[in-house]
Amino acid sequence: MKEVFFQEQREQSRIKSRIVSKYFSAWSKIILSQQQKNPWSPQTMAYIDLFAGRGEYDDESKSTPVLIMEKILTNTELTKRIITIFNDKDKANICKLKDVIKQIDGIDNLKYAPKYYNMEIGNEIEQLFTVQHSMPTLFFVDPWGYKGLSLNLISSIISNWGCDCIFFFNYNRINMGIDNDAVRSHMISLFGDEQFDIVRQECGNKTPEEREILIVQALCDALRNNNCQYVLPFRFTNENGTRTSHHLIFISKSFRGYDVMKDIMYKESSEKKDGVSTFAYNPKDSKYRQGSLLDMLSHPLEDLESMLLQKYHGKTIVFTKLYEEHSVDKPFCKKNYKEVLKKMLAEGKISAENIKGNSPREGTFPDNMQVKFGA
Repeated sequence: MKEVFFQEQREQSRIKSRIVSKYFSAWSKIILSQQQKNPWSPQTMAYIDLFAGRGEYDDESKSTPVLIMEKILTNTELTKRIITIFNDKDKANICKLKDVIKQIDGIDNLKYAPKYYNMEIGNEIEQLFTVQHSMPTLFFVDPWGYKGLSLNLISSIISNWGCDCIFFFNYNRINMGIDNDAVRSHMISLFGDEQFDIVRQECGNKTPEEREILIVQALCDALRNNNCQYVLPFRFTNENGTRTSHHLIFISKSFRGYDVMKDIMYKESSEKKDGVSTFAYNPKDSKYRQGSLLDMLSHPLEDLESMLLQKYHGKTIVFTKLYEEHSVDKPFCKKNYKEVLKKMLAEGKISAENIKGNSPREGTFPDNMQVKFGA
């Protein structure tokens, strides 16, 4: 099965790699800026891929590790600071990856040569990144199934500042595992005892769409309850666009990182309704739609306006604070909020001025706007 997987890169895999590499670029830029402002802080950062694969497909399409290495080599400051670690339990995969990366132009410019490991993911893998806990680290966890994924692993990965995680959630395999006692221990390690029992009980009489929403929401809740403050899932359907195949899930303790990834996923979504993203990629575009994975995934901007009027009735709040506290776990991006607030301002439902007391120019809504909702 894995040999078939590596024969040709499918569009879903291309989108997944693009999301990860785009976030790496934004994340490393933020970390680099902070390190340059604070020279007494750790001056290195790390990228760790725990299920790295071979580096390329048989059709020579590049997989995520190669795209990341190429991103690093475009920035001379990164080449001096970044530590890269690649692991795969398949020895042939890691040997192939090593050969592929060795052929990248400029690879010798790295101060720290890439490190390669051939380990089964388990408790001992934590020793692999314990040293990196003193530095900002982006982890990519892309297992074939579910073995190796656990709440403890994921929460420990992002325990320190600047540490974020993107992981692959194989929905089909996990959906089948919910009712399979033979893999109960793996399911518990991913959902937690209490959450797993609830999921298993509630999934019994649900439609496939309802079951998916329940399972993904339960995972997100379990992660949040395990000190993973910001969780953002992105859904992929199969080639026919008829059912979900997997999700890419982003986890961070930083709203800034969450906001950056939300914007990336927004742009990579194959469908938007009234400018609101589905946070999903479907090869068949809008020919098939499935239930939302976030609470209001398919709601139009009118719903956002109603929510804002209800929550902030009679209050005055700076836009950046409103956006940070209201947008979490909702499918709306910053541009959605600004579009709605500009409309509300034109209709006289709110008033707004910047912190210096000036009204915004027509058609604009800067971040420093102080918004007053009608009493």
